[in-house]
Amino acid sequence: MKFSSQTLRTFTTLHTWVGLVAGFGLFVAFYAGALTLFHHDLPLWQTPGAATALPADLDDAQHLLEDVLAAHAEARRHVGMTFPGTDHPQPLAYWQTDDGSWRYAWPGHTAGSPTPPQTGLAELVNELHYSLGLPVAGVYVMGIVSLLYGMALLSGLVIHLPKLLGDLFALRPGRNLKQQWQDAHNVIGVLSLPFHLMFAVTGALLCLAFVQMALLNPLIFDGKLLQAVPTAMDTAPVREASGVPAPPGSLQVLHARALEVARAQGVANFEPAYLKLANGGDAKATIEITGESTGTLGPLGAVALDVTTGDVLATQLPGQRDANHATLSAAYALHFGEFGNGVVVWLYFLMGLGGAFLFYSGNLLWIESRRKRRQPEQSRAAVNMARATVGVCIGLCVAISLAFVVALVLEHAAPAAVDPGIRWACFSSWAACALWAFLRRPAQAARELLWAAAAATALVPVLHGALNGDWLWRAAAAGHWPLFWIDAVALAMAFGFARLALASQRRARNGDPNSVWAD
Repeated sequence: MKFSSQTLRTFTTLHTWVGLVAGFGLFVAFYAGALTLFHHDLPLWQTPGAATALPADLDDAQHLLEDVLAAHAEARRHVGMTFPGTDHPQPLAYWQTDDGSWRYAWPGHTAGSPTPPQTGLAELVNELHYSLGLPVAGVYVMGIVSLLYGMALLSGLVIHLPKLLGDLFALRPGRNLKQQWQDAHNVIGVLSLPFHLMFAVTGALLCLAFVQMALLNPLIFDGKLLQAVPTAMDTAPVREASGVPAPPGSLQVLHARALEVARAQGVANFEPAYLKLANGGDAKATIEITGESTGTLGPLGAVALDVTTGDVLATQLPGQRDANHATLSAAYALHFGEFGNGVVVWLYFLMGLGGAFLFYSGNLLWIESRRKRRQPEQSRAAVNMARATVGVCIGLCVAISLAFVVALVLEHAAPAAVDPGIRWACFSSWAACALWAFLRRPAQAARELLWAAAAATALVPVLHGALNGDWLWRAAAAGHWPLFWIDAVALAMAFGFARLALASQRRARNGDPNSVWAD
């Protein structure tokens, strides 16, 4: 297939500028997104002694639910709770207050905390992934970035389609560094194209869901969208409280009943993960038990029961879901890799890091393509883009690693200050890195921040072993693989940052002197 030169120039321009506009946000989303693959393991890694603590059972969950319903009237309207399991060894209850804020409770702490226990690090990484850490508007910004991302992918495909087979595996090492970066950028982009298209579509779908609903409301729902949302998003029907008091129900019985219903519908490996209880303590209470099952693209399914009688009110199980629930479940599972086995998790992790490299290398190629080869003074635009790329991208790597380090220290020194502490550490160090990159020459800032990233990331497993006693070899010997893999990945990434710092140093000293990356 051939395109005219004018068509290729148009798509090249579109690809370049859309990539530059969205590239910084996408680097943050992909780098943090790769780390969200450890989302369920980070609370266990962060909390001293959590790996060896005895897990709770359904009786502990029952006591927690009863205490929360007795102490908090808002929770009786609607409360959620995790079941004790591999991902959440201790049950956690959560509900909204009258002012819209969330409260959390767990065994021994039923007064209602504004933050959940030992999940701040995982939530911070996830927040960077889906909203860049920006309050309120961040999720919509990422939705727009996802749309631009899709445009960059399609325009890049048009550019490389005519010579796809010839250049697909072309890696040409040598003195032409620009060609090496171009080849690596093209190979990673083409080979991971299906993944990137999926991330772009599901990212826009998840981030702009409320915008889509607002646009469809007058066209499809005749202004009655709010009444349709519970049916579209939840499984349990909305029922008014009767005003007749009743026991909150036995979680042992309801848990067993959900398993029975799932198996009757052909889902033999259904494992309840969390519940949503409406009208708790009322005769018209309903419970929606959501669980996971293997062997399906959308592993989450739900069973809604009448708490008093145990009658089935509704189900949305794999193979039995309506189109809306099946689409939402598949979109979530595809975006976060919540399907398949451990191979899928590691594949998504590599795709996340590869995506971050893709956007970083795109900026470097833009800078290199505008280099003035016959004069030492480079354009202000190229210098500023180099500083921004170093400060934002490498600065983020430093900031996230420092957040991990601070979390470990504060868990011992000031546990109550962990959540605000890691946020201050992350965002203040990120801003400091950006300022440092602005004040230094790009070549200096690049190698200095890469060494900072290597040092901060290497501190993660060292401090984890020194403070918690969970050294790599001990974690492996005890079978605590979540702890082992987080520390092992940190060591590997520290080594990678150090290698990049050395390469940057060699480039600055021995490369073409007429460049923003030269000393």
